[in-house]
Amino acid sequence: MTTNVNAIDVRYVPMMGYAEAWDLQKACVKEIDKGERRESLLLLQHPPTYTVGSQKHPEHLLYSEEELAQRGIGLFQIDRGGDITYHGPGQLVGYPLLYLDSANLDLHQYLRDLEQVIIDWLAGYGVAGGRKPEYTGVWVGDEKIAAIGVKFNKARARRGFVTSHGFALNVKAGIAQDGFKGIIPCGIQEYEVTSFADVTGLHRSVEQVASELLPYFCRQFGRTVARLEGLLENPADADQQRGNQEGRD
Repeated sequence: MTTNVNAIDVRYVPMMGYAEAWDLQKACVKEIDKGERRESLLLLQHPPTYTVGSQKHPEHLLYSEEELAQRGIGLFQIDRGGDITYHGPGQLVGYPLLYLDSANLDLHQYLRDLEQVIIDWLAGYGVAGGRKPEYTGVWVGDEKIAAIGVKFNKARARRGFVTSHGFALNVKAGIAQDGFKGIIPCGIQEYEVTSFADVTGLHRSVEQVASELLPYFCRQFGRTVARLEGLLENPADADQQRGNQEGRD
């Protein structure tokens, strides 16, 4: 397929099971590698799920199998870097599926670029997001608001990598108690987890945050949107449309 190399497909899904999203990522990676699909950005929410990355510290999961079943929380051993984290409703998960050419490749800079997208978006609300040198992710003071864990899939049809997995941005208030209390998030014991609503006192739907974050992502990675699915172009319209729908229910 002949495409603009800077154009990406963007898809927002209100809720997608983790296994389905993981399978979708793997399929997209193969197609992007072969040039059969445009680079993509998947934005979505997951049902309550714990994912364990390549560091594999079982002691950082505090719930037993019985407790996980009682609470309806899924558990997946996956192929990204990092330790254990939580995904659930009220959290925006982003999976950038991008081809990184081997020329001038800097994998660490890719992680910093993902962090910068969220830092810049927070700055638009007057929130000072930042980094901690010893950890990946985005922080507000000593509380983590976004986790980042990625996989660099070695391309087979050309030189370079195709990215998968990505970031998880906590949006709704109280998410730390919803799921993070059952783990030691990313193996970090000395710091707490927070959310956009907890920091600002503002309510934003995950869909609206996805719409707002998209321009920051495109600017940071030098991409334009070729196809937009599931999101309104005006971020404010997302919550307005939801309010209108609730008024009819």
